[in-house]
Amino acid sequence: MTLFHLFLLAVIQGLTEFLPVSSSGHLILLPALTDLEDQGLVLDVAVHVGTLFAVIWYFRRDVARVLRGLPGVMRLQIDNGDSFLALCLIIATIPVVIIGFLFHIFGVMEMLRSVAVIGWMMIIFGVVLYLTDRMGGQARNADQWTMKHAVIVGLWQAVALIPGTSRSGATISGMRALGYNRHDAARIAMLMSIPTIIASGALMGIDVVVAMDAQAARDGALAAFFSFFAAWGALAFMMKLLRSVSFTPYVIYRLMLGAALLAVAYS
Repeated sequence: MTLFHLFLLAVIQGLTEFLPVSSSGHLILLPALTDLEDQGLVLDVAVHVGTLFAVIWYFRRDVARVLRGLPGVMRLQIDNGDSFLALCLIIATIPVVIIGFLFHIFGVMEMLRSVAVIGWMMIIFGVVLYLTDRMGGQARNADQWTMKHAVIVGLWQAVALIPGTSRSGATISGMRALGYNRHDAARIAMLMSIPTIIASGALMGIDVVVAMDAQAARDGALAAFFSFFAAWGALAFMMKLLRSVSFTPYVIYRLMLGAALLAVAYS
């Protein structure tokens, strides 16, 4: 694979993984709408690894809290804010792990990899993001996250397994519907991405090892490197922007792209 293709793939993944516009949808569209070859499983996992390290680095203080709280969760002693945050993240990850495993076993993801599906999900969940952002309150913050809300938002995240939905967009929509302010809704959504990406990588790990060779390893390392910086930049931009701007610019982008994709799919 050429260096340009690797760079393009990594930048698309890095910029869209944490913005509410669906990274998986964009990755599927790249070979579907161009003459470029499908990147394959190895590179899909590689660019996700790059974005994983980006979100861990950006939210390193929160990640440190979770790591400090994990021993308490393992001992079933939820006696401080760190262990409670770790517990909520585990709870929120369970739905996507279960449903993702079932999708993987029955090949559902392959059946949903179409331009039409992505177009419809772009529009539908763009509208959902707009409505929840407009109607949701601003009273709650991250410190008020509860186990009940972790379950609810975990189910929202599981819906995002459908290409074009956007994992970050779905979880942010769920948090905004529950009344969390924009900045903390995005913050929790980003923290939820960490165990989800790890679980996804573990699920596909065996397939990746089987498909790996020296060239694939080199391409994967470069893609992960590029996607790290693209994802970190996108994260920094969004989190700063959310202090003064709503999610409407992302909604407009989703609606425009969705309409264009449906025009292509049904032409």
